[in-house]
Amino acid sequence: MFIITAKLDRKKVIGGALILVVLAAAAILLFSPSGKARSAGDFDAVVKTNEQRVQYLESFGWKVSAEPIEEQRITIPRDFSRVYDRYNTLQKEQGFDLKKYAGLEAVRYTYEITNHPSAAGKVVADIIVYRNRVIAADIQSVSAQGFMEGLTFPAA
Repeated sequence: MFIITAKLDRKKVIGGALILVVLAAAAILLFSPSGKARSAGDFDAVVKTNEQRVQYLESFGWKVSAEPIEEQRITIPRDFSRVYDRYNTLQKEQGFDLKKYAGLEAVRYTYEITNHPSAAGKVVADIIVYRNRVIAADIQSVSAQGFMEGLTFPAA
């Protein structure tokens, strides 16, 4: 029979426990579906149903209409105009790239946003889906002084 003894320093034990708690909290925030911290790779998702599309948008902190207010078939152009290039720049910042889908038909789903913190008018979320996979998305105001931004919920 072997007996092992160890003398523990109380300060080191408490310090180690605090470090573990902080690391666990950071992991929960970064990897939980409800956490608002998202990396670019997390924007890509398979969404086969309306419920999955709504959950996808809600995972970024948005509150959206239960059904899309518009569903439209679109064709990603083969040659991008300046406007489309600017839109694709926003998409690249989120980990998407529409150039890979040039010339292909996709579906754009538009949902009304009900909790945008800084918008006075109507705000919508667009997600573009190709073969049940999100390939682009944005949040935009439909007012004359509107804006367009990525999916990340604005910091308060």
